[in-house]
Amino acid sequence: MKVIIMAGGKGTRFWPRSTEATPKQFLRLTSDETMLQVTYNRFAEWLPVDSIYVVTAKLYEDKVLEQLPHLSGDRLIIEPEQRDTGPCTALTALHFLWCKDDEILVFTPSDQYISDAQALRQALLDAERAACMDRAIATIGIVPSRPETGYGYIETMEEETESLFKVKRFIEKPNEIEARSLIQRPNVFWNSGIFVWKPSTIEYYMKKHQPELWEPLVRTRGQEDAIKIIYPSLPRISVDYAIIEKAENILMRPVQFIWDDVGNWTSLERIRLVDDNSNMLQGDIHAYWTENSILYTENQKIVVIGVQDLIIVSTDEGMLICHKTREQDIKKVLQDIQNDRNLIEGKG
Repeated sequence: MKVIIMAGGKGTRFWPRSTEATPKQFLRLTSDETMLQVTYNRFAEWLPVDSIYVVTAKLYEDKVLEQLPHLSGDRLIIEPEQRDTGPCTALTALHFLWCKDDEILVFTPSDQYISDAQALRQALLDAERAACMDRAIATIGIVPSRPETGYGYIETMEEETESLFKVKRFIEKPNEIEARSLIQRPNVFWNSGIFVWKPSTIEYYMKKHQPELWEPLVRTRGQEDAIKIIYPSLPRISVDYAIIEKAENILMRPVQFIWDDVGNWTSLERIRLVDDNSNMLQGDIHAYWTENSILYTENQKIVVIGVQDLIIVSTDEGMLICHKTREQDIKKVLQDIQNDRNLIEGKG
């Protein structure tokens, strides 16, 4: 088994703390270590270090090596630019196929909070056995603890085989009413985004469902300059849309521990301590008659009086003031701002 830590995302929902130059996987959000370091060390506890790889965009190569000084260059897979997890998965699979290596790969995000590393280890060992079967994909499903609208869900068949269930369907991020209904069903789980499969299995499904993504990469024959030329023209698509939702042989191993994808500011409330008024505070914060808010500053004193349910973040990059119920809009708003800027500058 080899672990592939995907560390190329931009983490825009954590703006202004997370920026394109320094996205959230390189930040200390849940502990004294960065999210990338936490993820790497989680696997280094039980896997040989030469079985742990990181795939990231060229822009972040130096940051990865700085934060993981024990990571050798041959275990760092570089994308010329970030094109979502579909191209990332394809390039990684080819990296091993070109080396005649078809060992099981575990693809994992670099920015998840997992409370029980040993339970994850056992689940992955079970998933590894399942992924050895012909054209099989295994994934990890989280027993849901709340009606979460920010996650995708997995519905399984009722039949169980050696602690794994056959996946019936993947469910898009639901609304609040749908989420409340989903978590009442014992065969519905959160989609962890962790997938376990062989490079040859990835090859099979890429050829079947994403030839326009796969074939240009194959033709490069691993030549760095050729990859650099064709990569920007590849479809920007997640591996979920590209393959996972189309594949016919997916097995899910359920786990039950505290898990979070640490995808936005409110996720920190579930991981870090809050005060008696349910406020999460960091920095020079003075909060009066304030409840259920996230208050974070790096560069100036903030005084907050009589507010509820707000996210207030101040860094050198900028300031964010957002109601918690609109947090899912941060990414879209930032994209709109960037589009307006490009229009003004004549770039789009």
